[in-house]
Amino acid sequence: MALIRFLENTDPWGQLMLAWVAGDEQAFAQLYAHYRGELYRFFLRQCGHAALAEELYQELWMRVIQSRQRYEHTARFSTWLYRIAHNLLMDHFRRHQPEVAEDDPDSLPGEDDNSPLQAASREELQARFATVLARLPFEQRQAFLLKEEAGLSLQDIADVCGTTTETVKSRLRYAVARLRKALKEAAA
Repeated sequence: MALIRFLENTDPWGQLMLAWVAGDEQAFAQLYAHYRGELYRFFLRQCGHAALAEELYQELWMRVIQSRQRYEHTARFSTWLYRIAHNLLMDHFRRHQPEVAEDDPDSLPGEDDNSPLQAASREELQARFATVLARLPFEQRQAFLLKEEAGLSLQDIADVCGTTTETVKSRLRYAVARLRKALKEAAA
């Protein structure tokens, strides 16, 4: 009971989910809008293809809609949502070999670029980062994206992935080390 009271005070998205379950259609619209970019980028960086990322994203929301009556607010909403995303990716990768993304359409130079040379340099670095990220082992890439893109805690990532926080820490450590090494080599 204390956990539910804690979640009610710290998880506004879970509260929106409960409101939607109770019939508030506007709550669903808010949930969808809030998680749109974050979840799409998560899928895109995991699978490397915009069309597949969109397909997985839509499938995720179909599953949310289908299971909304069974939703229980026993964990953070984002943990529950990313658990569904994790399961979708696992199902997809079991059926198909993962493909490496060469480019990330999200990686565009910022509006504050001072010169075309700086913009090109940043764009090249972002492309290399996206390529290295795509080549990380699935578990490391997933842990990194859940931490950096979704902002999940180590415990939430462990819950999503069905593992321990120590395993998550290890996966993050290896992912960051590989990313740093590859970016350092690219800069040399």
